[in-house]
Amino acid sequence: MAVEVESRDGALIRGLVPLNRLSTGQFAELCTQMDIEEIQRGILFEKGDTDSRLIYLLSGQVSLQADGLLVEVISAENEGAKFALAHQLPRKIDAVIHNPIRILRLDADYVNLLLTLNIQESESLMSIEERSDQSSGKKNDWMTTLLRSPIFQRLPPANLQKVLTSLSEVRFSQGVDIIQQGAEGDYYYLIKSGQCLISRKPSPNVKAVKLARLGPGDTFGEDSLLSDLPRNMTVTALTEVTLLQLHKAQFIPLIKTPSLVFVSYGEVQTLIKQGAVLMDVRSPDEFQLHHLPHSFSVPFFSLRMQVKSLNRDNPVVVVCADGKVSEAAAFLLLRHKFKAYILAGGMTGLPKMDLAVDPLQASVPPAALPVKQQDNESPSLGNAGLAQIELPGDELAGLVEKLQAENAALVKANQALNSEYQKLLLEKEYFEEQNKTLLAQFEKFSEKY
Repeated sequence: MAVEVESRDGALIRGLVPLNRLSTGQFAELCTQMDIEEIQRGILFEKGDTDSRLIYLLSGQVSLQADGLLVEVISAENEGAKFALAHQLPRKIDAVIHNPIRILRLDADYVNLLLTLNIQESESLMSIEERSDQSSGKKNDWMTTLLRSPIFQRLPPANLQKVLTSLSEVRFSQGVDIIQQGAEGDYYYLIKSGQCLISRKPSPNVKAVKLARLGPGDTFGEDSLLSDLPRNMTVTALTEVTLLQLHKAQFIPLIKTPSLVFVSYGEVQTLIKQGAVLMDVRSPDEFQLHHLPHSFSVPFFSLRMQVKSLNRDNPVVVVCADGKVSEAAAFLLLRHKFKAYILAGGMTGLPKMDLAVDPLQASVPPAALPVKQQDNESPSLGNAGLAQIELPGDELAGLVEKLQAENAALVKANQALNSEYQKLLLEKEYFEEQNKTLLAQFEKFSEKY
C-alpha cells in the first residue's frame, strides 16, 4: 500500500539518501508506489545476491555477517540507516534478522531516473526533512547542513556513507587553536557545535587579521589537504567547540577525488567559448608577470573573503602555478555553488604559447629591434617605437642591456608595491573589524549610561 507523505513513515523516508534530493512532487509520486514490509526473522539477503532493489531499514536491527562472523549491526536509529543496506552488487555479505523489522524496497533504476529528472529541472538545493532523534526529540542540525552542502551532494552514496561512518568527534576548549598557520595539514573538520574564528597573519611580525567566524555545519581545514601546502590560516575556538574530523587519508579518496574536475588547456578553450571564465589564484606579482589571456586575478588568500561577491552565472576555470592551489580554490567555489574546473598542471603544464603580460613588465627581445629608421625621423619609444630603431651592434646591445636593467628595476619596484598593497589591504580589513567591535562596545556603553 502507498505511504502518506505527511505521515511519520513519510517523514522518516524523506530523510533517506538519496531520496532527500528529490523534489516534493517526485517524492510524493514515489510514495504512491512504496510498500513497507514487515519481517519477523530469517535471512534478508545472502552474499552474492544480485537483486538491484535498494533496501532501507525503517525499524529494528539487521546483523551483517561474512562467513558466519558478525561484521556490523545496523540499527534503524543510527545514521547509517539513512543509506541502502549493502547496496553494492553482487552483495558481499549476509544480512540476518533476529527480531521483527520493517524495511522498504525501491527500484534503483526508477530512483535514479527521478534523480536525473530532478537535476535537469532544477539546480536548487535538496530539501531535507531530517528525522528526529527518538531519544532526545532534537534534530541533527549539523547533519542537515552537511547533506545540503553542494560538495556532499556531489558524492556517490557509498562515499557519503563512508564519510559519515569515518568521522570521529573531538572537543576543544575556548581560546584553543584548533589548527595553526604554518602547520602541516592532517584533518578536515566539521563544526558540530560552537563557534570558531579564522585568522591569518600576512607576515610574521604583524597582527593576525580576522577573516571569518564559523558555526555549526561549517567546515574547514581542506585547503592544506588539497594543496599539500602548510596551513594558510589559524582556526581558534571562540567557545567550547565540538568537531567531527576526517583524516587526510580518507578525505582524499572519499571527497576530493569525486568532487574535483580537471581539464586540459584545449578543453579550457572550449569552455571559454561556452561562457566560462578564467580565474587566476596566484599572487598578484605572478599574475602581472604573465598570465593567460582574458583571465582575471583573485589571489587565493583573498578568495574566501571575495567569493560571496563573485558572479555564479558562469562556470569558472581555476588557474595557478602547478594546479595544487587550484584544487583548494575550486573546492571553495564548489562549496558556494559555483561550477568549477581546474586547469590540470597549472601554468607550468601549459605548452609554449604567448601569454598576456603587464605592459610595465614587458621585456623587449633583441629580435624585435632591427628595423630601418626613416630619414629625418628621430627615434621614438612610443607604441612600436623600439621596433623603428637601427643602431650599430655595440650600441644596440648596450641599449637592450639598459632597457632590460630598467625593466628589472620596474618589476622589482612593482612587486614591492603590490606586496605593500596586499599588507595594507589586510590591515585595513583588520582595523575595520576592530572599529566595528569598538562601535558595538560604545553603543552598549551609551545604552547603559
